[in-house]
Amino acid sequence: MMGQDKNHYIYSANTEGLIEFNGTDWKLYPTPNETIMRSVKVIGDKVYTGCYMEFGFWKRQKDGRLKYSSLSKGIKSKILPDEQFWNILQYDQWIIFQSLNRIYIYDSKSGKFNIIHPKSLINKAFKTGNAIYYQTVGEGLFEIENGKSILVSNNPLLITNKIVGLIAENDGLIIQTQFNGFYRYNNGAITKWVTEADEALAQSSVYYTQLLSDGGFALGCVSNGVFILSKEGKIRYHLTQSKGLSNNTALSLFEDTDKNLWIGLDNGINCVNLQSPVKSFTDDTGILGTVYASILHHDMLYVGTNQGLFCRDYYSAAPFQFVPGTKGQVWSLFEYGGTLFCGHDTGTYILNGSNAQHIFSGSGTWKFETVSNRPDLLLQGNYYGISVLQRTGSGWSFRNRITGFDYSAKYFELGSNHDIYISHEYKGVFRITVDDNFERGSGLKAYTTPLKGKNAGLTKFNGNIYYAYKEGVFRLNPKTTAFEKDKFLSSIFEKDDYTSGNLVVDNSNKLWLFTKNYINYFSPGKLSAGLKQNVIPIPASLTNSMLGYENISRISPSNYLIGTTDGYYTLNIDDFGVSNYNILITAVTTNAMNAASHYASIPDAGEFKYSNNNITFTYTIPEYNKYINAEYQYLLDGMQDSWSPLSSKSTISFKNLPAGSYTFKVRAKIGSLYSENIAAYQFTILKPWYATNLAVLIYIILLLVLAHFINKSYKNYYQKQKEKLIEENNLLLEIKELENEQQLMKIRNEQLTMDVDSKNRELAASTMSLIQKNELLTLIKDDLKKTTDDPNNRNIKSVITTINKNINEEDTWNAFKEAFNNADKDFLKKIKAAHPSLTPNDLRLCAYLRLNLSSKEIAPLLNISVRSVEIKRYRLRKKMDLSHEQGLVEYILAI
Repeated sequence: MMGQDKNHYIYSANTEGLIEFNGTDWKLYPTPNETIMRSVKVIGDKVYTGCYMEFGFWKRQKDGRLKYSSLSKGIKSKILPDEQFWNILQYDQWIIFQSLNRIYIYDSKSGKFNIIHPKSLINKAFKTGNAIYYQTVGEGLFEIENGKSILVSNNPLLITNKIVGLIAENDGLIIQTQFNGFYRYNNGAITKWVTEADEALAQSSVYYTQLLSDGGFALGCVSNGVFILSKEGKIRYHLTQSKGLSNNTALSLFEDTDKNLWIGLDNGINCVNLQSPVKSFTDDTGILGTVYASILHHDMLYVGTNQGLFCRDYYSAAPFQFVPGTKGQVWSLFEYGGTLFCGHDTGTYILNGSNAQHIFSGSGTWKFETVSNRPDLLLQGNYYGISVLQRTGSGWSFRNRITGFDYSAKYFELGSNHDIYISHEYKGVFRITVDDNFERGSGLKAYTTPLKGKNAGLTKFNGNIYYAYKEGVFRLNPKTTAFEKDKFLSSIFEKDDYTSGNLVVDNSNKLWLFTKNYINYFSPGKLSAGLKQNVIPIPASLTNSMLGYENISRISPSNYLIGTTDGYYTLNIDDFGVSNYNILITAVTTNAMNAASHYASIPDAGEFKYSNNNITFTYTIPEYNKYINAEYQYLLDGMQDSWSPLSSKSTISFKNLPAGSYTFKVRAKIGSLYSENIAAYQFTILKPWYATNLAVLIYIILLLVLAHFINKSYKNYYQKQKEKLIEENNLLLEIKELENEQQLMKIRNEQLTMDVDSKNRELAASTMSLIQKNELLTLIKDDLKKTTDDPNNRNIKSVITTINKNINEEDTWNAFKEAFNNADKDFLKKIKAAHPSLTPNDLRLCAYLRLNLSSKEIAPLLNISVRSVEIKRYRLRKKMDLSHEQGLVEYILAI
């Protein structure tokens, strides 16, 4: 079974569980008890499911995922062994779970159950209008009223035929049987309803019936695919594996809100766009091949392919027939003056019904062009240049080849003044001028701009010649004969990826351009000279057109046929309206680096830790048209200032987002329209723990504490520096004082030295005076002795005695000694202590030697001769026990 919710999501019961499809992603929710899920029904915001001995509902959580709640858990003892729930219906507040044995009626308001116990097995239960019906084996059709079973009919037809579909009609019912088609039930009477499908259905086992919104029916068969019938019983389509189904066993059918038909197959799910303006014809046999050209001529549809030319009656279901003699590649089909021409790789054919007449075989023919003033001529582009066909009384025939251009002329157009413009894919654009009779060409010019290009094309539209390649669309300026870029037409290559520059002009005067994701066509404006652009959102990946060989032809006022590599498809441009869908954010996940993802609540604003700053958004548009691709743009306010480029990806991840507040916005574009809404999600990446307000407060407190300690440390440091400086200053002062004291002491010492020197000088002067005095007295004494003849002269003797007494007077020595001690304190004591054996005369001699007096100067002081002084000095050395090398005076001076 299948269902759809208010968001247009599709749900399907599956072997493994509940499948959810949102238009972009498939998601599997495993069955709660690991059994096969048999039934599903979407009611309100809940998805009810039934499986083996279990039923309940799924409800979407804020994170976008479904969560299961069991309803059967409360009545587990009442469920039969091996009971499976194959069908789920709704009637007002009651939910009906049907197994093959019972019907469980659940009151969603009170939460109570009512169980109906039929006597035999239940084939299937149905809801029609305001009634609930079910059929049992061998009993007939029943209706549930007031929670009880009431027999509606036990007609043998309803006993012998298994009912697979029950549809309300006026006052009666339409009954679809498994093998015998449709019946009508009205007021107890059952009548056969003959439809166009009866014969085919008799050979098929119908398993499921779906009433369509247009009043028609879809019938799913066990082995014959799906029949689509009109409300009158006419076969509209018969879908089988050979026509696109994955297989021929259709077990369930469901029509969604966009009138798409979903088919639950034995293996897989298919979706059929019943209301699509695009209808495809796929040649699975390979007989038809790649379609290069098509045309509707005299109610015959011709398609030219790489296998040859095929045709069929367009207004019948007849298959294509091969046109004999056209085996090979057909490049073009062209109708002129009631004659249908075929450009072929073997030349040119004229077609008449299913017959082909070969009129030119000189070279392969690409295309045809008319000559405005010569209706009897027709130009054709060949593999080797351009040739002329002429109409005579006997019909069309080859006339001549135009000289002057020998290259392939796949695309060419006739300009003014008999100029022909030719596009060669590998050589570029050329211009050649032909004579009035279209026999000779001259003045061949190769254009340097625009350049050659892959899949480039050239055509004439609305009186202008256009050339297109990957750099844009260029229009010929007839005055300058130069190609100038057409900004309006070139814009489609700038907005969309270039695939082909093949410019196609159909027989309704529309210019078609094919790009990666769109088909664009331009038509002349009704009220202005400009072109009107129309965009059809069919991507090249789905059309399967041969790049560079795209082709399109009008087969009715609004229907166009486009060739593909495996057939063709038709497009009704009047019905091609793109619904404006809402875009939905389906999931928001966050994760830390290299960690598992966590789902976030979608309706609420998100708040994520800084460690979970990798965020992934998933979004979708629940749109199920095969030929329409949605493209998405996103914007992250707080990081981006502009919308992202369009992309078909439905997910985007942002890595390592910095802390801050953001708003994620996403919108979709389908065709030329944007989605009705812009889905938005607000979220905040919290600051890391080290950048929070609390952390900042802690940092401030730590900073203040640190500042306090730094301040205290600096104070202590400067206090110590101050104390050290004071100590150093004090030390400097002490040193200064010591220096001053030393200086003072030095001055004092100098003063003392000066005093000593002065005293020494005085002592020396005194000594010298004494010496002089003694010398004088000695001279006087000697003169007295010489002047008298009488040595016993008393007067003279008395004078001599007086003189001797003066020379040897002890008082003189004592005075000298006192003066010497004042000049040289304790010298005599020191030398006496060093040499106790010294006599007073020895000490006297030492004192004189201390004054550095010579023996000659000492002799008068001791009143002895110089010789005696030397003897005394010798004796003094002995007493002092001085060595031979040691001088007496030096020793005395050193003490």
